[in-house]
Amino acid sequence: MSLTTATAPVLQFSGDFLEWAVVFLILAIVAYIVGARGIAGLSMTVAKWLVIVFLVLMLVSIVL
Repeated sequence: MSLTTATAPVLQFSGDFLEWAVVFLILAIVAYIVGARGIAGLSMTVAKWLVIVFLVLMLVSIVL
């Protein structure tokens, strides 16, 4: 085993959480315009949590 493979970063993730957050944000805006405020509120909550998870994972990957 070489030294470079032993020091490779363990945590790698793509921007999937951020992409899903944008999808739920667009869904929330469309639902609000149509008048489905319950779905809009739920979609906005999901989008908010996905952004928070993305930011936490980003910080963890920067630290490690």
